Amino acid sequence: MKFSIIYEAQMVDTSRKNEARVFNEIIEQSLLAEQVGFDNVWAVEHTALTQYAHMSAPETFLAFLAGKTTRLGIGHGVVCLPPAMNHPVKVAERIATLDILSGGRVHFGMGKGGTQQEAGTFGYDLAELQPMIEESMHLIPKILKDGHVEHDGKYIKIPSRPIHPSPLQQPHPPLYMACTREHTLVTAGESGIGALVLGFSGPDEIAKKNAIYREAFRNRKAENQVGFRPTEHLAALCAATVLDDRGKARKIGLRGQRFFAESIAYWYQGGPAPTVDEHLSAEDQEALLAKDKEKVVAYLSEEHIPIGDEHLSNYTVAQDAYGTPEDCIRYVQRLLDAGADEILFLFQMGGIPHDVILETIRNIGEHVIPHFRKQGQALRIA
Repeated sequence: MKFSIIYEAQMVDTSRKNEARVFNEIIEQSLLAEQVGFDNVWAVEHTALTQYAHMSAPETFLAFLAGKTTRLGIGHGVVCLPPAMNHPVKVAERIATLDILSGGRVHFGMGKGGTQQEAGTFGYDLAELQPMIEESMHLIPKILKDGHVEHDGKYIKIPSRPIHPSPLQQPHPPLYMACTREHTLVTAGESGIGALVLGFSGPDEIAKKNAIYREAFRNRKAENQVGFRPTEHLAALCAATVLDDRGKARKIGLRGQRFFAESIAYWYQGGPAPTVDEHLSAEDQEALLAKDKEKVVAYLSEEHIPIGDEHLSNYTVAQDAYGTPEDCIRYVQRLLDAGADEILFLFQMGGIPHDVILETIRNIGEHVIPHFRKQGQALRIA
């Protein structure tokens, strides 16, 4: 069982001063996470999504973090692969360099990005991207393994060239894919790579997604393998605020989740701009999340769009992940029972104060992680 943090660099105040503050706070949080036993820090990649995610250059953030840490895994969750955004040769060069300088700590996730807002920034139609992404996904691990490229594909054409450097991990770092819809879980499993389930899916939904992924991985064919290092691994997102005061944790955590859900709905579904209502109780915040969920269901029904967890998971309330360390242990156990290999904790949501995130990291590091480490040791001894 791995315990990690994933960052969007989400914020309410988008001033230059606050942007700088948020990034420096994320570094402080990550350094504390290494001290108290977390395994990895992951960074998303998004462009032009104001408030929702200002993590637009994860390669720079992760390189900076790698230089300040000695043990933390350094995770791209994920690199977006439209060629004009991240050309496969440059991705291979950056991943290899980061892997060398971090001492072989890189985890390499791949994806396409989720909005036309992002795709259009680089001149693409989101609906036409997937074949390009798949071409890059197969090409980059080959470059990392061979140190050479010659490729005449439909979307990417590269003359014969040596590519340097090669990564420290051989043949390349472990590979992952961002997964929200069921068909992406099938693709990840059939491709023999890890699945990063980046939605607020509860344990029951994670169990369903785990079953889909494991079956696809189990039945994969050699010719579909992406890269040269099969990785069977499912990571589940878990938004959490863990304090000694359960009521305070629920109020703050649900406020952050509501901002997250509203900000993603703004960019992904054309909803209203997100809000922060600090005076509302946890019950009020939960009720508003439920109303927002009803609005999404009504909209999808009117548009005759099949309703899936990818549309509704952001409104799923992780009851025990907003609470005390004991509450968090109980919820993480449910995710473990559902099949998760890694918990991707999400703390840094809009409106959640830095000091609350630091306390959450300490509580998980001092209570939650040791609980499961001891449990794992007991299982190994048995």
